Order: sequence, then structure tokens, then C-alpha cells
Amino acid sequence: MRLFWLTAFTMVPLAANSVLNRMAIGAGLSDPVGFAMIRLVSGAVVLAVLLFAARIRGRLPAAGPVGRRTVGVLSLLVYMFGFSLAYLGLDAGVGALILFGMVQVTMFLGAALRREPLPASCWIGAAIAFAGLAWLLVPGSAAPVSPAHAAMMALGGMGWGVYSLAARGAGNAVADTAWNFILSVPVAMPVLLLALVAGVLPEITVTEGGIALAVVSGAITSGLAYALWYRLLPELGAARAGVAQLTVPVLAMAGGMIFLEETLTLRFALSSLLVLGGVAMASLGGAQRTIVSNGS
Repeated sequence: MRLFWLTAFTMVPLAANSVLNRMAIGAGLSDPVGFAMIRLVSGAVVLAVLLFAARIRGRLPAAGPVGRRTVGVLSLLVYMFGFSLAYLGLDAGVGALILFGMVQVTMFLGAALRREPLPASCWIGAAIAFAGLAWLLVPGSAAPVSPAHAAMMALGGMGWGVYSLAARGAGNAVADTAWNFILSVPVAMPVLLLALVAGVLPEITVTEGGIALAVVSGAITSGLAYALWYRLLPELGAARAGVAQLTVPVLAMAGGMIFLEETLTLRFALSSLLVLGGVAMASLGGAQRTIVSNGS
């Protein structure tokens, strides 16, 4: 039960990233690239402070193996920029479905490749959760799907899934997340500057409101929230973690109703029950299996 509630609590700030992103980009307070870059830098600064505090206590973790760090940095960048760029041409529901559908596929593929034991409750819970999410987002959606932006969101979902899988091998989740954010900045900055100079990207325009939203997204709902999330991953396993992340679109839509004045519908309420019920089945069933295994 502890694992279920900690997972549910961690999904809230992750869902807030979608709301903050839509608030900034949808209202024209920031362009997608500028928002993503400020979000990345803000997360790096906050997590660097945590690393510095660890150094003062004499426990500064190293950056870790080059291979895993490279995967972490690149997959983080793919998620960050793919996520922001995709919302230029996708409505929130379609974007969320593509993103977390790809996360689901990536995480389950990772579980299969690792030959991770997948109890029946996990598969049943995944099916119920995905069915609830599909029922909520697909029927009645009138927003046209841009192939280019759908591909961006799909890449973002793959990035998040690969990043989650890579983080499972970390001995210190906070340090691992911190190094990924810190090392991502010097990788992304030169590429963006060259793209701007070459005219590949339009001029970056960010208002004060956009900066504030990006800083909150980077420092709190990304950096700190990710550190907590990846601390839970070893207990969850790849498959159950993929199912749990399916709650984020539902929570993000709830945030949209509260902060963006979206309308509550019966379909939303019923779909939420299906999604959260499926996640509970997968998480609690997996937790019971873990207890039995450790006890033996």
C-alpha cells in the first residue's frame, strides 16, 4: 500500500508539467524551445544545489558510467524538447495519449527485454488502465492530428521511457537525476545557439510569465519530482512504472479543469476510475509478489 500511495503522490507534479507547459505556450507567454531550455536549466540549478549539499557532507556521488550517463542525457533532451514542440500542433488529449502510450510501449518492451517477471495482475491492470485512457481521450476528439507534431510527441514518450529504464540502475536517484540535468545544459546550449544562428529555429521569445512558469516546471515539478520518481522505480519495476505513468494525462486534464477552466464530464470521471483502478491492480499485485519473494 505504501508503494501505491507514494507512486500516486509523485504523479501529481509530473502531471503539473503538462498544465504549466500549456499555460505558457498556449497563451503565447513563451515559445516551446525557450520554455524547454529554461525548464532544463532551472532543474539543473536546483539539483546542483542538492549535489553541493552532498559534497559538504562528504558524500558527493560521481557522475557514473559514461554509457549510462550518455543515455540519460540524450533521452532527457529528447523528452524535454519533443514534449514542448509537440504542443504547437496537438491538442492536449491527443498529445497526452501519444506521449504516455509511447512511454507504456517503451517500458513494457524494456521489461520484456530484461525478462522481468510480469504477473497476470500487471497485464490485466495495464489493459484496464489503457482502455480507460483511450476511452477518455480518443472518442469525440475533433482536433486534427499533425503527423510532424505527433512524431515529436512520440519521440518525447520514447525519451521518457528510455530515461526511466536507464535510471533503474542508479545507486543514488537524486544524484543520477542531477547529473543528467547538469550535463544536459552544455549539450543543449551550443546546439540551440547554432540552430538560431543558422536560422533553423525562429527567434526565442519568452515573457516574464513564461519564465516563471518554466522555472517552476524545471525546479519543482521536474527536477525534484523526477528525483523522487526514480527513487521509486527499483521497487515498481519497468512494467508497473509504465502503467503508473498512464495516470498523468488524467491528472493533467483535472489540472486543466481547475486552472484552465475546462469542463468536467461524466466520461472523465468514469475513465479516471478505470485508469486509477488499473494502476492500483498492477501496483498492489506487484507489491504482494515482491513481499513474498523477499520473504522466501
